Amino acid sequence: MRILGIDPGYAIVGCGIVDYKNNNFKVVEHCAITTPAGMPFNRRLEVIYDELTDLIKRTQPEVISMEKLYFNSNQKTVIDVGQARGVLMLAAQKSNLEVFEYTPLQVKQSVVGYGRAEKKQIQEMTRVILKLDKIPKPDDVADALAVAICHGHSSGSLMGKLRNLK
Repeated sequence: MRILGIDPGYAIVGCGIVDYKNNNFKVVEHCAITTPAGMPFNRRLEVIYDELTDLIKRTQPEVISMEKLYFNSNQKTVIDVGQARGVLMLAAQKSNLEVFEYTPLQVKQSVVGYGRAEKKQIQEMTRVILKLDKIPKPDDVADALAVAICHGHSSGSLMGKLRNLK
């Protein structure tokens, strides 16, 4: 199964594509979609949509896994990230791809085995699981790969199989 993991944002969207087969992961590609701060917000959303659509066409994932939006103290940031997530979901829908969403807690438990793991622990385990020489940068890319790993682990579980029967 080819999985496109996404860490949503509007300045940086982390993307990580992995192949998952027989409980093994292989990195296909990882990248960041970036938009500059001075760019009009509507244009930023358009760039995100266009670049994700191109990535999907080029890498042909079977599913998308995305980190769920969680509330932080900055309401404007949450609203803007929510709009970017909408554009990402639209690109997935237009590409006929199902989106699976995971909370940060689910990602931590899946990758590290501990729900209160620190960011550096998650990044290091992601590097180890994917047999990478170094942790991908920016952090959003490493986070996207972790979300892809989470989906791979979840899809192989009984709960993942039951969810796929819907």
